[in-house]
Amino acid sequence: MAIIVTDAQMDGCFVMTRRAVMALSGGMDSTSLLLRLLREGYEVTCISYRYGQKHSIEIKKATENIKRLESNGLKLHQKIIDLSSAMGSFHSALTDDDFAVPEGHYEEEQMKQTVVPNRNAIFSSILYGMALSISSTEDTDVVIALGVHSGDHAIYPDCRPEFYNALSTAFEIGNWDSQRVKFELPYIDGNKTTILIDALQSCEFLGLDFDEILGSTITSYNPDVLGRSSGRSGSDVERILAFYDIGRKDPIEYVESWESVLENALRLKNEFGE
Repeated sequence: MAIIVTDAQMDGCFVMTRRAVMALSGGMDSTSLLLRLLREGYEVTCISYRYGQKHSIEIKKATENIKRLESNGLKLHQKIIDLSSAMGSFHSALTDDDFAVPEGHYEEEQMKQTVVPNRNAIFSSILYGMALSISSTEDTDVVIALGVHSGDHAIYPDCRPEFYNALSTAFEIGNWDSQRVKFELPYIDGNKTTILIDALQSCEFLGLDFDEILGSTITSYNPDVLGRSSGRSGSDVERILAFYDIGRKDPIEYVESWESVLENALRLKNEFGE
């Protein structure tokens, strides 16, 4: 297990704890990001949001991994914030019970139905306020880390780098002491395959079981009542292909066999010429 450095004397020098705030959905990307931050020696405050999402089991998965990481001596905190009274009324396949989650490849036009209006702006605003508060009370610089990546750019406009550049500028203008807070998007030029490779490296460094950690994540937008991933939503397909790319079987449970969901994902990949 890696040793996380806190405020202490080391070789006659005073070493300050590195602080980070992040959104932890309970999915593959944000969980991998959390592992990366812990690997880099950050004390992490994780914000998990209830926003009326149909796949709210992701909050349970996030909490499971928080407890697992804490039991390994890693320093982190989780706050669950309920936004469902507001965002639950937004028009999206992820929040509207009368609006089915589409199946297929992320490149398909209907995947835009999974966009939740202004979601990342709302989440980021709360993260920024949390980061400023931690910076003030702990007298430290704070990083806001987000797991957005290039695979999201085509469908989700609020995952694009220009969005976060504009958002960061607005937050800097609208707050005192904003020079102590900054956004970091380490996966912005990557994809789910590179994210999984990063998670593997983090688990090796931290002495953690990769399958155990990733087995307590969920990426599916339409899991069944038992919490099993459908393997059919765009987010499922992207995840399945990433595990295939790194030569591993996904440790989560799918409604169908791994062989079946992989066959479907590879068929869609071939159809879109990837």
